[in-house]
Amino acid sequence: MASAAEQLASNLNFSTFAKAEDLKKRLWFTLGALLVYRLGTYIPLPGLNPDAFAQAFQGQSGGILGLFNMFSGGAVSRMAIFALGIMPYISASIIVQLMTSVVPALEQLKKEGEQGRKVINQYTRYGTVLLGALQAYGISVGLESGNGLVGDPGWFFRISTVISLLGGTMFLMWLGEQITSRGIGNGISLIIFAGIVAHLPTALAGTLELGRTGALSTPLILAIIVMVVGVIALIVFVERAQRRLLIQYPKRQVGNRMFQGDTSHLPLKLNTSGVIPAIFASSLLLLPATLAGFANTSSLPSWATTIVAALGHGQPLYMALYGGMIAFFAFFYTAIVFNPKDTADNLKKHGGFILGIRPGERTAEYIDYVLTRITVLGALYLMFVCILPEVMIAQTGVPFYLGGTSLLIVVSVTLDTVAQVQGHLIAQQYEGLIKKSKLRGGKRGR
Repeated sequence: MASAAEQLASNLNFSTFAKAEDLKKRLWFTLGALLVYRLGTYIPLPGLNPDAFAQAFQGQSGGILGLFNMFSGGAVSRMAIFALGIMPYISASIIVQLMTSVVPALEQLKKEGEQGRKVINQYTRYGTVLLGALQAYGISVGLESGNGLVGDPGWFFRISTVISLLGGTMFLMWLGEQITSRGIGNGISLIIFAGIVAHLPTALAGTLELGRTGALSTPLILAIIVMVVGVIALIVFVERAQRRLLIQYPKRQVGNRMFQGDTSHLPLKLNTSGVIPAIFASSLLLLPATLAGFANTSSLPSWATTIVAALGHGQPLYMALYGGMIAFFAFFYTAIVFNPKDTADNLKKHGGFILGIRPGERTAEYIDYVLTRITVLGALYLMFVCILPEVMIAQTGVPFYLGGTSLLIVVSVTLDTVAQVQGHLIAQQYEGLIKKSKLRGGKRGR
């Protein structure tokens, strides 16, 4: 089967794509949905002074607001109706996943298959509404505290802001689900991807402008380009890397027929946690600086000012904590999304076993041992990819959008989407081969 699939993949060409009508419809739907998302990032909140907010945002663009602005496609810098983006949904999803490991009832739902997943998804939506409403209300209060940002502050502005921001988040959640079911790729990931890609030309133009004005030397710009290409190549290599455990299935008898034992592989990704550790670590580290930026600097005690300065971009304490948090969340999130005991139980239930390892508890221990070792490599890879661009940004003043987190998201989503497109093309070509074989069989029968 593997060789047949590889042969089909090697035969893919433009004519195969031209015949894939369903795939083209899915691609057009995905592009149309992303266009709607981009248009929504330019619709400002009612009652807000956009010019005054743009000036106020400039002083906070390097903190956590800059990170959220990157994920929202620039909607935060314009305080548009999509300013919250899809982050409340992602946060609710992570919280629900954590709860499934703590609450027995949710853990049981997770094991019930499709019906259980529907219930968990519904809880995730409720959590999205709650988190989105809290964040939207906090934003409305923060906007009212700014000088000249709101023309008519009060409860009417707060309620309208909550409705607009929460409605934008729920619409994006629905839009992402529609892309997943009727388009190509994971809808939520593609929405974040579109927001980052939309600002990459601006970031590149800003870097070239720094070179034109002499702020950056030509050799340094070339070094940055080489670094970006190298980081992208590393991300592609590691995200496709797997540690495959050979699974053996014994001989089995069905009626009077004896079937030979089969073999398969249990693939373990080198980076099981994905981009989640980098997002969590960035958010937690940038939070103190952002809070200090909203507060009056002169009113802060000296120790708080010292801590905020030490947690700035490029500072040794910031880099050390950033790397440590990435490693922690890499192990933590891997333990949440992958349970070796459940995997070992499923293998035992279907008669599969790892050669030389006793089924059951010994298999779970072995899988956990292998997973821990490759997670060490995955954590080191994430630390390198995220910290190296941070050092370059801090030392050279390169735009924030060329950071490791944004590159990691863009490359990972691109790989997943291309894999889905290739899967649709292989399915299309496979159906064509089946039709041809049926026609040949019919002609021979005549």
